[in-house]
Amino acid sequence: MKTKSTTFVMSAVILMVAVMTIISAGSLHLENSQAMAQEAPVPSDEKIISVTGTANTSVEPDLLVITFGMETQEITANQALDANSQNMTGIIDAIKLTGITEDEINTSRFNIYPVYEGYEDPITKRWKQDLTGYQVTNTITVETANLTLAADIIDGAVTAGANRVENVSFTLSPEKHMQLKDDLIEKAIMNAQTKAENALAPLNYSITGVKAVSLSEFGGIPPMPMFNMGFDERMERSFASSSTPVFSSDQDVSTTANVVFLIGSN
Repeated sequence: MKTKSTTFVMSAVILMVAVMTIISAGSLHLENSQAMAQEAPVPSDEKIISVTGTANTSVEPDLLVITFGMETQEITANQALDANSQNMTGIIDAIKLTGITEDEINTSRFNIYPVYEGYEDPITKRWKQDLTGYQVTNTITVETANLTLAADIIDGAVTAGANRVENVSFTLSPEKHMQLKDDLIEKAIMNAQTKAENALAPLNYSITGVKAVSLSEFGGIPPMPMFNMGFDERMERSFASSSTPVFSSDQDVSTTANVVFLIGSN
């Protein structure tokens, strides 16, 4: 049999549990409301204008790049290597006579591979291949700031036995490329600012700040190819008997910059 005091205690416990449940539910609701308030995006009252500026210039190349290739084929690999080495030594010596230094010459590619001749077996009628020799390709590249040596270098190399002139191009040195890049980026941003100011003037708005700047990829000056060919014996004799005219010319270069300006009414 329950006493009045026992009943009172149980009622009090039930009441406390109910109050704690209400408080917990209220706290959870308050936390959820605060979280939703933090996550809710705040409307922005920023006014912006996005403009792309450009900058162009015409630049004179300051670097000459010439790539020579020498191909030799012999019955054995050693014979092919020896013949190619002797020929390349004579070519490099001829190039140096034009005023090119050792530091301006480097090997850009060297390959050796077997050469096969295919035929049909008269008995089995199957296609077969016989090893006929080895071919060695040795390619060197000359890089010099003396652009006037282009014709002399080509003539000297071909006369000494070079059977390939793979590329002759005029481009920019890394130092000039970096200087040009910095100058064009600055001009492109200034051009973007001028465009934005001209567009905002009739609207009675003006620039108040900068929100973002995006620069275009400045990949450098593409080389200006003058030759890209292999030589047969007739072409070699032609080059050996006459001087080779080679001229460089200015190149047009451009870059862009996208600028997002903050704006406000005047």
